[in-house]
Amino acid sequence: MASPVGSSSGSPSSDEDLRLIVDQRKRKRMISNRESARRSRMRKQKQLDDLTAQVGQIKTENEQIAVNINFTTQLYLNLESENSVLRAQMAELHYRLDSLNEIINFINSSTRNPYDPEHYGEVSGIDGLVDSWGFPVLNQPIMAAGDMFMC
Repeated sequence: MASPVGSSSGSPSSDEDLRLIVDQRKRKRMISNRESARRSRMRKQKQLDDLTAQVGQIKTENEQIAVNINFTTQLYLNLESENSVLRAQMAELHYRLDSLNEIINFINSSTRNPYDPEHYGEVSGIDGLVDSWGFPVLNQPIMAAGDMFMC
Protein backbone atom coordinates (compact mmCIF):
# COMPACT_ATOMS: atom_id res chain seq x y z
CA MET A 1 0.00 0.00 0.00
CA ALA A 2 1.18 3.39 -0.86
CA SER A 3 1.31 6.19 1.68
CA PRO A 4 -1.10 9.08 1.16
CA VAL A 5 1.63 11.72 1.37
CA GLY A 6 3.78 10.14 -1.28
CA SER A 7 6.83 7.99 -1.36
CA SER A 8 9.30 10.36 -2.93
CA SER A 9 10.54 11.98 0.33
CA GLY A 10 11.42 8.86 2.21
CA SER A 11 10.02 6.27 4.53
CA PRO A 12 6.50 6.10 5.89
CA SER A 13 7.80 6.61 9.43
CA SER A 14 8.93 10.14 8.60
CA ASP A 15 5.36 10.97 7.52
CA GLU A 16 4.13 9.55 10.76
CA ASP A 17 6.72 11.53 12.72
CA LEU A 18 5.62 14.67 10.90
CA ARG A 19 1.99 13.95 11.73
CA LEU A 20 2.90 13.34 15.37
CA ILE A 21 4.74 16.65 15.52
CA VAL A 22 1.78 18.47 13.91
CA ASP A 23 -0.66 16.74 16.30
CA GLN A 24 1.55 17.58 19.26
CA ARG A 25 1.67 21.24 18.18
CA LYS A 26 -2.13 21.25 17.77
CA ARG A 27 -2.55 19.81 21.24
CA LYS A 28 -0.13 22.38 22.75
CA ARG A 29 -1.96 25.20 20.97
CA MET A 30 -5.33 23.81 22.10
CA ILE A 31 -4.12 23.56 25.73
CA SER A 32 -2.62 27.05 25.53
CA ASN A 33 -5.87 28.43 24.08
CA ARG A 34 -7.92 26.76 26.82
CA GLU A 35 -5.62 28.18 29.49
CA SER A 36 -5.80 31.64 27.91
CA ALA A 37 -9.63 31.44 27.77
CA ARG A 38 -9.71 30.32 31.42
CA ARG A 39 -7.51 33.30 32.46
CA SER A 40 -9.72 35.64 30.42
CA ARG A 41 -12.87 34.31 32.13
CA MET A 42 -11.20 34.74 35.53
CA ARG A 43 -10.24 38.35 34.71
CA LYS A 44 -13.80 39.11 33.57
CA GLN A 45 -15.24 37.50 36.70
CA LYS A 46 -12.88 39.53 38.92
CA GLN A 47 -13.81 42.71 37.06
CA LEU A 48 -17.52 41.90 37.51
CA ASP A 49 -17.01 41.23 41.23
CA ASP A 50 -15.12 44.52 41.62
CA LEU A 51 -17.85 46.47 39.82
CA THR A 52 -20.55 44.79 41.91
CA ALA A 53 -18.71 45.75 45.12
CA GLN A 54 -18.31 49.31 43.81
CA VAL A 55 -22.06 49.53 43.06
CA GLY A 56 -22.84 48.43 46.63
CA GLN A 57 -20.44 51.01 48.07
CA ILE A 58 -21.89 53.81 45.92
CA LYS A 59 -25.46 52.85 46.90
CA THR A 60 -24.47 53.03 50.58
CA GLU A 61 -22.87 56.44 50.06
CA ASN A 62 -25.98 57.68 48.21
CA GLU A 63 -28.21 56.56 51.08
CA GLN A 64 -26.00 58.38 53.59
CA ILE A 65 -26.06 61.52 51.45
CA ALA A 66 -29.86 61.34 51.16
CA VAL A 67 -30.16 61.04 54.96
CA ASN A 68 -27.83 64.03 55.41
CA ILE A 69 -29.83 66.07 52.90
CA ASN A 70 -33.11 65.27 54.65
CA PHE A 71 -31.62 66.17 58.04
CA THR A 72 -30.16 69.44 56.72
CA THR A 73 -33.44 70.31 55.00
CA GLN A 74 -35.34 69.76 58.25
CA LEU A 75 -32.89 71.97 60.14
CA TYR A 76 -33.25 74.66 57.47
CA LEU A 77 -37.05 74.55 57.66
CA ASN A 78 -36.92 74.79 61.46
CA LEU A 79 -34.58 77.78 61.31
CA GLU A 80 -36.69 79.44 58.62
CA SER A 81 -39.79 79.02 60.81
CA GLU A 82 -37.98 80.44 63.84
CA ASN A 83 -36.71 83.32 61.69
CA SER A 84 -40.25 84.08 60.58
CA VAL A 85 -41.44 84.22 64.19
CA LEU A 86 -38.56 86.51 65.12
CA ARG A 87 -39.35 88.82 62.19
CA ALA A 88 -42.98 89.05 63.31
CA GLN A 89 -41.88 89.80 66.89
CA MET A 90 -39.49 92.46 65.63
CA ALA A 91 -42.28 94.11 63.59
CA GLU A 92 -44.54 94.11 66.66
CA LEU A 93 -41.79 95.65 68.80
CA HIS A 94 -41.17 98.35 66.17
CA TYR A 95 -44.87 99.09 66.13
CA ARG A 96 -44.94 99.35 69.93
CA LEU A 97 -41.88 101.59 69.93
CA ASP A 98 -43.44 103.88 67.34
CA SER A 99 -46.63 104.08 69.41
CA LEU A 100 -44.71 104.86 72.59
CA ASN A 101 -42.71 107.54 70.77
CA GLU A 102 -45.96 109.11 69.61
CA ILE A 103 -47.22 109.15 73.21
CA ILE A 104 -43.98 110.78 74.37
CA ASN A 105 -44.21 113.37 71.60
CA PHE A 106 -47.83 114.05 72.54
CA ILE A 107 -46.92 114.49 76.22
CA ASN A 108 -44.01 116.75 75.33
CA SER A 109 -46.12 118.86 72.98
CA SER A 110 -49.00 119.18 75.47
CA THR A 111 -46.69 120.59 78.17
CA ARG A 112 -45.96 123.63 76.03
CA ASN A 113 -47.81 126.80 76.78
CA PRO A 114 -50.19 127.26 73.83
CA TYR A 115 -50.34 131.00 74.61
CA ASP A 116 -46.58 131.45 74.34
CA PRO A 117 -45.94 133.86 71.45
CA GLU A 118 -42.89 131.80 70.55
CA HIS A 119 -45.11 128.90 69.40
CA TYR A 120 -47.62 130.89 67.33
CA GLY A 121 -48.02 129.54 63.84
CA GLU A 122 -46.76 126.09 64.86
CA VAL A 123 -48.80 123.15 63.73
CA SER A 124 -49.91 121.15 66.73
CA GLY A 125 -50.03 117.39 66.86
CA ILE A 126 -47.88 114.64 65.44
CA ASP A 127 -49.27 114.71 61.92
CA GLY A 128 -50.80 118.16 62.16
CA LEU A 129 -54.18 116.68 63.08
CA VAL A 130 -55.90 118.29 66.04
CA ASP A 131 -59.33 117.79 67.54
CA SER A 132 -61.83 120.56 68.28
CA TRP A 133 -60.09 121.47 71.59
CA GLY A 134 -56.65 121.73 70.02
CA PHE A 135 -55.27 118.39 71.22
CA PRO A 136 -53.32 116.28 68.71
CA VAL A 137 -55.00 113.18 67.35
CA LEU A 138 -52.87 110.04 67.14
CA ASN A 139 -52.93 108.43 63.72
CA GLN A 140 -52.37 104.89 65.04
CA PRO A 141 -54.20 103.04 67.78
CA ILE A 142 -52.15 101.84 70.70
CA MET A 143 -52.57 98.10 71.12
CA ALA A 144 -51.58 96.09 74.15
CA ALA A 145 -50.28 92.55 73.80
CA GLY A 146 -51.23 89.81 76.24
CA ASP A 147 -47.68 89.31 77.42
CA MET A 148 -47.47 92.92 78.65
CA PHE A 149 -49.82 92.16 81.56
CA MET A 150 -48.12 89.01 82.81
CA CYS A 151 -46.72 89.20 86.31
